[in-house]
Amino acid sequence: MAMRRILMTTVFLIGWSAAAVPAQDAILPASVIFATSTGYWEDDGNAPDVERAPTGAEKVVDPAGKATQRHGYYKLFAVRQADRTSKVYLQQIAQTETGPAIASTVELQEISDLKPYITDIRPENSNGIIKEPGLFATIYLKTDPNAEPDGWTVLIDEFGDITVQKATN
Repeated sequence: MAMRRILMTTVFLIGWSAAAVPAQDAILPASVIFATSTGYWEDDGNAPDVERAPTGAEKVVDPAGKATQRHGYYKLFAVRQADRTSKVYLQQIAQTETGPAIASTVELQEISDLKPYITDIRPENSNGIIKEPGLFATIYLKTDPNAEPDGWTVLIDEFGDITVQKATN
């Protein structure tokens, strides 16, 4: 009887621990080291996506082909490369009836060309998505792993123009 209890307890604990530790899935790849969602954008459905739109961007359109008012927010994220440096991407996320959808994705070449070690990405504030068009975020990076990080700002104005520059105080 004692042996049976030990066996049952062992099976129960093994099953419980397996349920408590979910299998790793690809919701967010391990190479994404920093991400922030901030800012706001809207258009009439005819405007181009982010000006630097790369190939393969997922389009969000009405199935009937009609232009419809679109709106959403921006996502800024860093992806770590094999050499420990990072590439930085900007996405437009559209709010649709079925949930968020990627409207466009673009690499911020000004940052990626530095071959940076990203240490943080921060939005202008932590109040969530704002209702004013545009984006302001700061990327903290090092070009030398032993140096102090520098701040770089990413600014998208109300017209959708993107500016990436070293932060000034």
